[in-house]
Amino acid sequence: MLPGEQPPASGAGHPDHGSLDPADNRTRSSVITARAAHTFEPVGRSVAAARAFVRDTLQGWGFGDVVDDAVVLTSELVTNAVVHAGTAAEVVCLRSGDGVRIEVSDRYPEREIPLQSSGVAMGSPDREGGRGLQLCAALATRWGVEYSPAHKHVWFRLDLPERQVGTRTAGPSVSTELLPLADERVRVAVIQIDSEGAVSAWNDDAQELFGYPAKQIIGKPLTDYAAWPHTPGTSTGIAEALRLSRWEGSYGIRAADGRVVPVYASHLRVRDPQGEPSTVCLLVRDDERAVLATPQRGAAPESAHRADGQSTDPFETFIGSPAPDDLDGLLQRTVERSRDMLDGDAAFLLLATDDETELEVRATTGLPSARQRFARVPVDTGSGRYGTARMPAVHEDLSAVPGAVPLLNGTGMRSVVTVPLKVEGRLTGSLGVAAEGAGRYSNEEALRLQFAADRIALAVESARLGELERLRRGSLSFLVEASDLLAGTLDRDQTLALMAQMTVPTLATWCAVYTIADTASEPYLSYVLHEDEERIDGLKALLGRIDPPEPVPTPGARIWPAPARAAHEAALEASVRSLDDEPHHLGSGIGSTLTTAASVGGETVVLPLVARNRVIGMLVLGKPSEDHFRQENLELAEDLSRRAALALDNSRLYSERMAISQSLQRSLLPPDMPEVPGVEVEVIYRAAGEGNEVGGDFYDLFTIPDGAYGFAIGDVCGTGPEAAAVTGLARHALRLLAREGYSGPAVLERLNNAILDEGERSRFLTLLYGELRPQEDGSALLKVVCAGHPLPLRLRQDGSVEAAAEPQPLLGVMDDLELYEQTVRLEPGDVLLCVTDGITERREGSRMLGDDGLAEVLKGCTGLTAGAVAARVMRAVERFAADSPSDDMAILTMRVPEPQRN
Repeated sequence: MLPGEQPPASGAGHPDHGSLDPADNRTRSSVITARAAHTFEPVGRSVAAARAFVRDTLQGWGFGDVVDDAVVLTSELVTNAVVHAGTAAEVVCLRSGDGVRIEVSDRYPEREIPLQSSGVAMGSPDREGGRGLQLCAALATRWGVEYSPAHKHVWFRLDLPERQVGTRTAGPSVSTELLPLADERVRVAVIQIDSEGAVSAWNDDAQELFGYPAKQIIGKPLTDYAAWPHTPGTSTGIAEALRLSRWEGSYGIRAADGRVVPVYASHLRVRDPQGEPSTVCLLVRDDERAVLATPQRGAAPESAHRADGQSTDPFETFIGSPAPDDLDGLLQRTVERSRDMLDGDAAFLLLATDDETELEVRATTGLPSARQRFARVPVDTGSGRYGTARMPAVHEDLSAVPGAVPLLNGTGMRSVVTVPLKVEGRLTGSLGVAAEGAGRYSNEEALRLQFAADRIALAVESARLGELERLRRGSLSFLVEASDLLAGTLDRDQTLALMAQMTVPTLATWCAVYTIADTASEPYLSYVLHEDEERIDGLKALLGRIDPPEPVPTPGARIWPAPARAAHEAALEASVRSLDDEPHHLGSGIGSTLTTAASVGGETVVLPLVARNRVIGMLVLGKPSEDHFRQENLELAEDLSRRAALALDNSRLYSERMAISQSLQRSLLPPDMPEVPGVEVEVIYRAAGEGNEVGGDFYDLFTIPDGAYGFAIGDVCGTGPEAAAVTGLARHALRLLAREGYSGPAVLERLNNAILDEGERSRFLTLLYGELRPQEDGSALLKVVCAGHPLPLRLRQDGSVEAAAEPQPLLGVMDDLELYEQTVRLEPGDVLLCVTDGITERREGSRMLGDDGLAEVLKGCTGLTAGAVAARVMRAVERFAADSPSDDMAILTMRVPEPQRN
C-alpha cells in the first residue's frame, strides 16, 4: 500500500477500462467457455514455465493474435510473485467468446500497489521490479487487483481483434494467370508426431507424396526422414522445431526412392485431453507453399510508435520480439520478414567471407533450401552497379538477363531486388527478395529493403562472429582430438579408417580416401565410408566406375564434378530400365541405384594429402543431392587433411621398415628343427619389443656327423637389431664349425674370435652349446659347454633338480679362452631345461625369480612331456610379474621318454 492509504474494499482497477463486478472481477457480458490453471513454485525457472503454459494454452484455443501480449504480461506478474515476493504463483486462463482473461495470484498481499487515481508516479520502466502493472495499463483491455487476507489477485483481459465471422485475412481478386501454380490435385500430408518425436499418424496424401505406407513409418522418428538445413553445433534442428508451439517454413523429406522432396510445412503443438503433447504437421510440396503459407502482411512503416507515443526499436519492429538468439534463427526470420514486407515469393540472405570476395547462402525461403544452402557466389560478377553485391540492385525481368542472379537460376523467379548488408562500411552480406512475376519491384522497394537491411546488419554480424567463435573453439577441440587419434597408431589401415570416421558425419555425408604408392602409380581407392552403412557398397561401386581425381598438390579444396555426373547418369540409366516395369514395383537394384545417386549427387570436393613434398593420396568429401559445404567446414577439412597426410605417410614408412626388419629377423630364425629319435625337444621363444621376431636371445638344433645333434641356446648383450646381427653371426658360425667336426670347446673358441673381430660392433655373448647322442638303451648322452650362460637344470624322475654343468667364461670379452666340455646322461623320464637370463631375471619390484625360483617351478613338472614342461615354465614366468617382459626369453627342453609298458 502507498503510505497513508487505506486498503480498498474491493478490486482496484484501471479507471478508464470500465466497471468491475466485485464478486468475481469479470465483465458481466463475458461467458467463460474454457478454463486452465497451474501453480508455479517460487523458483526462477517458474517464470519460463508460466510463459510456456500461457503460450501453449492460448495457441491451443486458437488465440494466436493475443499470445505475445499475454505472455509478456504473465511473465512480469509471475516474476513479481515468485522472484520478488518469493511466494508460489497460481495462473488461471479463462476463455470467452471475445477474448481471454488471465489471473495471477500470490500469497504476499501486503506488497504495495500503485494506484493511478492517487497521482503517484509509477517509477521508471527500466527498474528491476514493479513493471507488471504498468504493462497491464499499456497492453491490457481491462485489468484490476483484488486483495484478500491471504492472497493478492492481479488479472487482465485481452479482447480479440474484431473481424468478420469466418474471415481472418483476405487477398484481392486477381486474374487467373497470376494465381499460384499447383498440381491438378493438391495433396496435403497430415502427420502427427508424439511427445517422443515418433510418427503417430500418416494420411494417404503423405503416402502419395513420399512413397511410404503408414505401417512402414508409424512409430519411427520423423528426424530419420527429414532433410533439415542444419549446421552442426549451431541453430535449431527438426527435433527442436517440433517442440515449438508453432512453426512454419521449408525443409525436405527423404522419399522412399531416395529423392529429397522439398516441402513447405506448418507445425502446431497441441495436447490431448490427458495432457499429452503432440505436434500436428501439415506439409505440401514447396512450390505449392501458398496453400499453407501465412498470408502476407502489409509493409511495416519506417518507424513504429506505441499508443502512448513512444517510439519502438526499428530492429524489433522488423524482426519481432524477442529476436532469435542464434544466427540461423535470426537469418531465417530475416528472410521471412523481408519476403512478407515486399509481398515476394522468395527471399534469400548471403553472408560474405572474411576477404569479401564470395558470398555464402545461409538462409532462404521459397527456394529449394537443401540445394542452395552454403552455395557460394562471387561478390563481383561484372562491372557496374548490377554486377556487384556492394550496391542495391533491381532486376525487373531476369529472363532478359539470364544468369544475372545465379542463385535464382531454374527457380522460376523473374523479378528480384537485392541490397547489401554493411557494418562500418564493410560488406558483410546481401539480402534479396524475388517474385515469379516480372516488373514487381522498383527503387522504392529497394529503399524499403535497404532500410531493413541497415537495421539488422549489426545484429547479424554480431551473431555471425559469435557463431564463428563457437565454431573455432569446436574446430580446435576437433583437431586436437584428431591429432591424438592419428598419432596413436602406426597401422596404415587403421589410419585410413580414422581419417574417414573423423570426417563423416561431422564434415561430410560421405568420404573416400585415394592413396598413391609412388610417383609412377595411379591413385587407388583405399577406403570408402558413408553415414548410412547400407550406402557404402553402392558408393564404392559408383566411384570404382569413374577415373580417380588428379593428384594435384595445390593446397585447399577443389570441386570434383565427376561423382555427381556419374550419379546422375546412373539414375537416368536406372530410370530407363524401369520403364518396362510396373509402377511401384521397381527392382531392388534400381531402387538402390537411385538412392546411391541421391546420396552422392551433391557437391564433392577433393583435398590433396601432401607429406614430405609428395602427394601420397587424396581425401574426397561429398554431400547428398544438391547440397553444399560451408566454408568453415572446408577450412577445417584442410587442416585435418594435412595432419592425416603426415600420419598416413608415417604409417607407410613404419610399415615398410617393419616389413624389412621382420624379413631380416625371420632369416635369423632356425629352419624347421629335426626330429631326434628317442628324445622329445620343445622350444618357446619370446622377443622383447613391439614388432620384434628375433632379438638378442637365440636357439638352434641341427644335425652333425656320426648321428649326433648339435644344440645351442644363447643370449647376446642387449636387444633389438644390433643384438640380432650378432645372433645371426653366432648361429651360422655354430652350424658351420660343428659340421666341420670340431669339438664343443673348439667351436666356442673359434666363435669367440669371430665376435672379437667385429671390433666396435662386437657384443659379449653367453652360450650353452652341446652335442646330443641318443643311446641304444633308451638314454641320451650329452656333452655340454656352458660359457657364461645360466646353468642347465636336470629334472630326475624322483622330482629332484640339479645343475647339469659348471659355469665357464662368456664369449666376446677376452682372447685365448680355455673351455672344456662336460658329459651328462639323461635316463628315461629325465628332463633337461635350458633357459636364457630373461627367464631367471624376471622381476616384480625387488623380487627376482632367479635360479632357485626356476628350480622350484621345474620340481612340479615331474612326469610331464617336454612341451608341457616348457609351457608351464613360461606361464610361471609370465605370472611372476604384471609388467610386460623387458628382455628376450628362450626356453629349450629335452626329455627322454620312458619306455611304454605292455
